[in-house]
Amino acid sequence: MKVILPVAGKGVRLRPYTNDLPKCLLPVGGKTIIDWIVEDSNRLKPQETIFVAGYKAEKVEAYLKRKPEWPNTRVVLQINPQGLGEAIARALPYVNDDEPVLIILGDTLFDADLDQLEYAEENILYTYKVSDPRRFGVAITNESGNVTKLVEKPQEFVSDEALVGIYYIKDTEALRNALRKLLAKDIRTNGEIQLTDALEMMIQGGCKFKTAPVTHWLDCGLPETLIQTNSIMLWKNDNSAYKHFPGTKIIPPCHIGNNVNIENCTIGPNVDIGDNCKLKFVNIKDCIMWANETLQFTLIEKQIIASC
Repeated sequence: MKVILPVAGKGVRLRPYTNDLPKCLLPVGGKTIIDWIVEDSNRLKPQETIFVAGYKAEKVEAYLKRKPEWPNTRVVLQINPQGLGEAIARALPYVNDDEPVLIILGDTLFDADLDQLEYAEENILYTYKVSDPRRFGVAITNESGNVTKLVEKPQEFVSDEALVGIYYIKDTEALRNALRKLLAKDIRTNGEIQLTDALEMMIQGGCKFKTAPVTHWLDCGLPETLIQTNSIMLWKNDNSAYKHFPGTKIIPPCHIGNNVNIENCTIGPNVDIGDNCKLKFVNIKDCIMWANETLQFTLIEKQIIASC
C-alpha cells in the first residue's frame, strides 16, 4: 500500500496563520496536523507516503527532513492546483496498478479504524453521519451496503453519509484511467478536476465500493474550529501531569512543549503551548500558543497566539 496526502492548499480561511506556513504544519494538540495524520497511517506500514504539495512546498520538504522516523516519503509538486483529482493524478505515476492507495486529505483529523484496510477486498470510502447533508458530498448505498452513487451537496435528502476525505482505493488502475479521462477531456466540476467525479466514474464502471464509519471527524478549516479540535486532540497528548512550574496551576488537558518558562500562571484547560515559550502571571485557557511566544500579565482564552 502507498499513502497519498494532498497538502497543496493555501488555507485561505486560516490567514494570517497560514501566511508563512502551509495549513498541514499548523500546531494542534501538541503536534502538527500532518503529524496526527501520518502517525495514524503509519500503523499500516505503507511502502511510501507521497505528499502532494504546492503552497509553501519548501516548508513541507524541510519538515520531512526533520522526521527521520518517517521512512520512505516523497514530495510531488502541484504548483498550479486544478483540484483534488489533479493532485492525485500527479502522485499516481509513483504507484503501480496493483498497489492499493490510501488517500487522506491533509487537513482531515479523525478517529477511524484503518486496521481493517489490511484485509479489505474492495474500495472503501470513509463517511460520517451528518444531520444536514446539503453541505457535503455524500455516498448512497444499497441494501447490500455497496455504494451506488456519489452526490455533491444534495439539496434533497438522498443520504446522510458524508464523505470525510479518506479514500482507500484497491482498483488503482481504474482510478488512474478515470483521472486520465477527466484530464484529457478537461471535465470539471465547479472549475476543478474532482476526485469524486473519478470515483463516480469508477462506480458506474463496475468497481465495488463500500463505506466505513469514522467516530470523530474534526474540522481544522477556521481558527475557531481549530481551537475546538485542539481541545479534543489534547486528550490524546496530555503531558500536563509531568509539568511543574513555580506558583502555577495546570488544569488538564494541556500539552506543554520543551524549554518552556512559566511563572505564577493558571494554565488550562485545553491549552497547547509550543517550545521555548515564556509566560508570567497569565491565566490562559482554550488556546493554541505557537513556539517562541511570550505572554505576561494577561487573561486570554479561545485564541491562537502567534506572531504572524
